Amino acid sequence: MSTALPPRPGPVVCIGETMAALAPDPAAPLDTAELLRLDVAGAESNVAMYLADHGVPARWVSALGDDPFGRRVRERIAASGVDVSGVRTDPARPTGLLVKNPGTEATSVHYYRTGSAASALGPPALDDPAVRDAALVHLTGITPALSASCRALVERALRPRRPYAVSFDVNHRPALWGDEPAADVLLPLAARADLVLVGLDEAQALWAEALGDDAGPDAVRELLPQPRVLVVKDGARAATAYIGPDTYTVRAPKVRVVEPVGAGDAFAGGFLAGLLRYDDPVRALRLGHLTAASALGVLADHGPLLPARRTHELLAADEAAWNRLSL
Repeated sequence: MSTALPPRPGPVVCIGETMAALAPDPAAPLDTAELLRLDVAGAESNVAMYLADHGVPARWVSALGDDPFGRRVRERIAASGVDVSGVRTDPARPTGLLVKNPGTEATSVHYYRTGSAASALGPPALDDPAVRDAALVHLTGITPALSASCRALVERALRPRRPYAVSFDVNHRPALWGDEPAADVLLPLAARADLVLVGLDEAQALWAEALGDDAGPDAVRELLPQPRVLVVKDGARAATAYIGPDTYTVRAPKVRVVEPVGAGDAFAGGFLAGLLRYDDPVRALRLGHLTAASALGVLADHGPLLPARRTHELLAADEAAWNRLSL
């Protein structure tokens, strides 16, 4: 365990919903698409898969329906090297579904997850043996938007006296919140986590009044001084990590973008892996960027990493060489 977080042996346990995912192949608006490709998509399982890719023991805890989509999701994530022993099958509720709709400027996502198996998760999930030995529990701001019981799960995971550290990716999905003020829910949850990841753009959208106009990463840190580690991602420009009193900023490499969905989860998986493996904030930020690049280059949420030797070279490169990097 990194010295940036309370030391405790054990796996990283990622808790949250994963759905079957349909997307046009080749990429095109749904109105004109002829074929749909079936994959899986879930922020927390994406992080678990990237952690496993980087050799960090990872476990995914969730619930799936007793249906073909659920079996597909379980098998796909297990095949990535993630421990799925904490995933239960719900015979009464279905596996959630999402459909991607690529547009000329952005991809929209349509969710069919109301009443899903994972939406019935609650605080008892934290008593599962799959969670008890966690060194780090990873959560996102998606889960508290799914149901009252899911929000209660996140609240309990962030209780003051907890045996594991908690990382929390704000991951604001406006479509899930409806008329409820997400900002009022997500800020106090983030404040209670040990490690927080947030995009600068989503922080500005959520907490505009508190941050003020043209707020940068430092303003986000002032708003969230409590977490031991805060990472503010500034899109394709850079990411900044605040660890205690210290600040580290690493530019993002130039990347050809095929599909942006999933890049934030990839960054989170890479950053956590880098922090746990190297205990070096700069290398952790670099590994976050490199892992995000793997997602940006494919239509699916989960893409192949660079070869290990190339990754190690880039992590050890001097700053000038890193800043010239194009992938």
